[in-house]
Amino acid sequence: MKYSVEELTIKKEDQTYDRKSARKEPKGLSNHIVAFANADGGILVIGIEDNGEITGIDSYTDKVNEILRVPFDFCRPSVLIETETLECIDKNGNPNHLLVIHIPQSPELHANQQDDVYYRMGDKSQKLSFDDRLRLMYSKGSRYYEDEPAADSSIDDIDMDFVASYCKKIGYAKSPTEYIQQNKSYIVTKGGRQEMSVAAILLFGKDPQQYFQRARIRFTRYDGIEAKVGSEMNVVKDKIFTGRILDMVEKTLAFVQDQIKEHTYLGKEGKFITTPEFPEFVWKEIIINAVTHRDYSIKGTDIQVKMFDDRIVVESPGNLPGIVRLSNMRQVHFSRNPKIAAFLHEYDYVQEFGEGVDRMYKEMEKAGLPAPEYKDVAFMLNTTIRNQIGAASDAIGATSGTSSMTSSIKDIKNTVQTELSKNEFLVYCFIKANPEASTRIISSNIKLSTRTVQRCIAALLEKNIIENQGTRQHVKWSILEQKL
Repeated sequence: MKYSVEELTIKKEDQTYDRKSARKEPKGLSNHIVAFANADGGILVIGIEDNGEITGIDSYTDKVNEILRVPFDFCRPSVLIETETLECIDKNGNPNHLLVIHIPQSPELHANQQDDVYYRMGDKSQKLSFDDRLRLMYSKGSRYYEDEPAADSSIDDIDMDFVASYCKKIGYAKSPTEYIQQNKSYIVTKGGRQEMSVAAILLFGKDPQQYFQRARIRFTRYDGIEAKVGSEMNVVKDKIFTGRILDMVEKTLAFVQDQIKEHTYLGKEGKFITTPEFPEFVWKEIIINAVTHRDYSIKGTDIQVKMFDDRIVVESPGNLPGIVRLSNMRQVHFSRNPKIAAFLHEYDYVQEFGEGVDRMYKEMEKAGLPAPEYKDVAFMLNTTIRNQIGAASDAIGATSGTSSMTSSIKDIKNTVQTELSKNEFLVYCFIKANPEASTRIISSNIKLSTRTVQRCIAALLEKNIIENQGTRQHVKWSILEQKL
């Protein structure tokens, strides 16, 4: 048991916790059980009043037996709960018990006996509207939006020449028309009329944006580390990619490839080594993931790829799908659009199902860069990766203000590509923002060993990039600006 009896009485009701009196009508608890199962799971404690008083369950044996049947008799489909009883002392000072119901997060969509769907939002179990219920069905995979019909579409909207090239690639021996008609439910019958599925239009359509105007990718390049507006607007590139999904992926990746800077330095063996500012697998993966897993039922926005001096941010419409959460996304895989994922797998863009996110973390760590950052905001999933400048901004930001950090980054953003190694750059940034920092202070703030910091300082001194104008006991670093 995660909580003690005392903690259960004082704990506030929230996203994963609720408590009810045993006097409540058992059937009404189905709303809360369904809500937890549809959301993140949770704990429902029976025997505690709304005001926190313990009344227990011992005097309500019949109702408790009914409560134990609720997940099976009043939830559709049944919710597989786990239960336990806890000894307690009730408000009258008598020995009693609490019933603790553990409700797991479910990969299925659950409704109550009246076919109403509830979802846990904060400390409330909210009834979902029809549209929200449909979106939850798509998210959980009990229904896929890519299988829905694209209104007023027909097989004439399909580019059969492209289908033919795809059939050749996968070794399909029949005609392109037969492939569309006989595979993967690409044709949907609705009201006696045959229409193309969403997946068919996005993958094989002549003009997918005719039906899904915002099914596109927008790339924006900013000069600096923040987006500015008005007279200070700092957008230097703004490009929109449209077409079929394969076209968008290929054109976007090729364009972004040209925007990635490279860092060239002299290696230990006297040979020049060139590395990109972002690991190639990582920046490609976050874009491909956005295309593969975006929620195409959200029609009001597109995929946004935003590039700054210190980071790339990809914003994709839709929350994390199914039972994937920020806490388990390195281990749990769920495809919101399995047909689109399978298609891109044929073109080697989706390499191995489920391993991409974990590999991104490893690639960033191997490159000495911060881990990818994910934020699930409203109906958008934001993914951020940072380069050396981004890593340094974290180090500088720990001990200096934003203006100092911005100034330091602007001063060296070009120099770092040719003059400094990764660790030297981090030490340089910290020294520039903190000119009286000792080796020990630098080491503890940028997470490098003291010996590594000493080597970096020696290299910076040798390259005449910094000098010490203080003493050995009290350093005062100076940046030799003319060298930069």
